[in-house]
Amino acid sequence: MANPVTRPAANAPASSAEPPVELALLRADIDRIDAAMHELLMERGDIIDRLIAFKRTQGPGSAFRPAREAAMMRRLAERHRGILPLDTAESIWRVIIGTFTYVQAPYSVHADISGGDGPMRDSARFHFGFTVPYIAHTSAEDVIRAVAESSGDLGIFRPDGAAASGPWWAGLAGEDSPKIIARLPFIDRPYHPAATPVFVIAKPLTDGGSSEVRLVAATVERWREQAREAVGRLGGEVLGSAGVRDGLSVLISVPGTVTLETLDEALTAEHLGRIDLSEIGSHAEVFVLDKPGRGG
Repeated sequence: MANPVTRPAANAPASSAEPPVELALLRADIDRIDAAMHELLMERGDIIDRLIAFKRTQGPGSAFRPAREAAMMRRLAERHRGILPLDTAESIWRVIIGTFTYVQAPYSVHADISGGDGPMRDSARFHFGFTVPYIAHTSAEDVIRAVAESSGDLGIFRPDGAAASGPWWAGLAGEDSPKIIARLPFIDRPYHPAATPVFVIAKPLTDGGSSEVRLVAATVERWREQAREAVGRLGGEVLGSAGVRDGLSVLISVPGTVTLETLDEALTAEHLGRIDLSEIGSHAEVFVLDKPGRGG
C-alpha cells in the first residue's frame, strides 16, 4: 500500500532552513552595513597612507593630535543614540584612532603600575587598543624617563601617582622634557569601563595640543592654605604636593586662559616666599556626560 502523504497545517511555522522573508532582509541589511563599515575603514587607511606621504615631505612631527581627538570624542558622545552602548562606540573609535596613529608612527605606551596594573592596562587597551605595545613601570618617574629616551612613545600615570615618594611633575619641567598632552578618559560618565583618571605624556608637541587646561609645577618656600583658595579663585585646583629641599613642590591646574604671570601674582599675594613656576603641559577639558555609558 502506498505511503500516505502528510500535508503541513495551514498555520504551521516555516522551515528553520528558510527564515521568514523579513528576517532574511534584516540580516542582509546587517551584512551590507558590515561590508560598508569595512570598506570605510580601508578607505580611511588609504587616506592615512596619503597623509604619511605628505608628512614625509613636511619633515618629522608627532602623529598625536590630542585636541582633535578630544573634539571627536565630544561629538561622538553628543550625537550617540540607540541601543548600542556608548562604551562600545567610544572604545571602537579609540581603537581606530590609536591604531591608525600607530600605523603613521609606531609607538609604545609606558604605564606606571605602582597603584596596580589592572586599571592602567584597562586604560591603555581601551584608549589605544591592543596593537600598541604596553610596557609596565613601577613609578611615574620611570615612565617619564622612558618617554624622554624614546623616539615618540607615550606615558600614562595617575595624577596622584608617586607623590608620596616625591613630586613626579618635576621631571616634566624644562623645555625639552616630556609634557602632559592629554587627560583620559576624554568622556567622563558613570560606570565608564576605563574610568581611572590618567595623564598622558609625550615629548613636546609642535602642534595639535589642547590648551584648555594648563598644568603648572610650582616650588614655594612655604605653603599657606590661603594659597589653595587663591588658586580656586582663578578657576584652578591643587592636584598634589610633596616636600622638597627648598620648601614644597605643588602641582596646579588652571584654565588655559590663566597665564603664568597671573598665577604668580596670585601666589605672591599669599606671602609664600620665593616662587618658581614651570608649565609642564596642558590638556582638553574633560567632557562630562551625566547619563551612564551603558545605553545610547
